[in-house]
Amino acid sequence: GRLVESGGGLVQPGGALRLSCAASGFTVSSYVMSWYRQAPGKEREVVADITGAGGTTTYADAMKGRITISRDDAKNTVYLQMNSLKPEDTAVYYCNAFGYTNYRRNDYWGQGPQVTVPS
Repeated sequence: GRLVESGGGLVQPGGALRLSCAASGFTVSSYVMSWYRQAPGKEREVVADITGAGGTTTYADAMKGRITISRDDAKNTVYLQMNSLKPEDTAVYYCNAFGYTNYRRNDYWGQGPQVTVPS
């Protein structure tokens, strides 16, 4: 399996970005899909995830109310819409897929686009 992310970049405070994570080699609707971020000098943290069959979403408190994770099964792609961005949201954002295919556990990571919100 493979994850290819796009949509990172530089955005002014208060602005918005949408990150995309296109999957191949497996079906996103069968996996738990998550977005993580890692800021300089900090540990990687999960910001949102969406379950496979039910599509239940959860969000980290730090970004709750400002982000939306969604999934397009026809495109086998997961998105992270981020609004009202703040300088503290500056980080590398990673897409992750966790699940099982043919009873084999898989854990895939995207390359991590940079999101920069200047202060």
